[in-house]
Amino acid sequence: MKLFTDIRCETVAAMTLSDPVCVLGSCFADETGERLKDAGFDVLRNPFGTLYNPASIAAAVARLDSAEPFTPEDCVEMGAGAGRICSFSHHSSFARPTAEEFLAHANERLEEDAARWHACTHVILTLGTAWVWRALALPGRPVVANCLKRPAREFAHELLSVEACASLLRGIIGAHPDKRFLLTVSPIRHLGEGAHANTISKSTLHLAVQQLIDSAAGRTNGAGIGFSSNCTKNNSGPSVRKTPSGGVWYFPADEIVMDELRDYRFYAEDLVHPSPTAVRIVWERFLDACTDPADRERILENERAARAAAHRPLR
Repeated sequence: MKLFTDIRCETVAAMTLSDPVCVLGSCFADETGERLKDAGFDVLRNPFGTLYNPASIAAAVARLDSAEPFTPEDCVEMGAGAGRICSFSHHSSFARPTAEEFLAHANERLEEDAARWHACTHVILTLGTAWVWRALALPGRPVVANCLKRPAREFAHELLSVEACASLLRGIIGAHPDKRFLLTVSPIRHLGEGAHANTISKSTLHLAVQQLIDSAAGRTNGAGIGFSSNCTKNNSGPSVRKTPSGGVWYFPADEIVMDELRDYRFYAEDLVHPSPTAVRIVWERFLDACTDPADRERILENERAARAAAHRPLR
């Protein structure tokens, strides 16, 4: 008698501790990146801060590719009386009291992170939502990564189409044949517009990812493209499969939380974010599916060391 749906995880793009990794996307990407760092991986985590939609992720990748410095034209005064300067490309954690301070910090980080991005062999893209905000006053009405607490009347809110999301992701992957990409849809619920809007958004992302997987399947022979839409693991343990260079895979984080765990005890008090237990379960599945078994003992040792370092002894 089965009491829950078993999401079985197939081995995908196995990463070793020697592989530089970049994690881009939603706050679930932040969580994954932090765990990768504690596990001993060389990780570049959201160099512009948290990014929720494919358009913002694509813009971040383009900036990392070019390393084009930010200029005074990029500076935006935050709203709600914050009295700080940031840009529509950054999370508000980058904000500084003056434009000069913001640009100095943003460009110093960009120079360092662009070099790390080019060295990365594995990229994890975590998609949070297909809803975007466009800045009405800027040429071309670009999608912003963060509204910076500016008035809502300055933005247009719209849902990206499946084709638009797929095109953005395809552009990222196609421009970097030397990198292996792991796509995942964040299990964090975006309920600002209601439950139905969240369902439409997540469905759009899933369909876009499936388009990518389907197109990758047609280029598998001789193209170095691997693909997987499921997670399965045989009884003998995960087998490592690597491509000569490049590749795209899918890891079902959203399905594990929504279909297998499927209970509010696996959510935080806000009923939006997965609980620490749920995050740990997804992380363990990720280790099984996406890392080299030969590194497992070192990963566990690194995690134990990170927990010990974070522990504050009682005085």
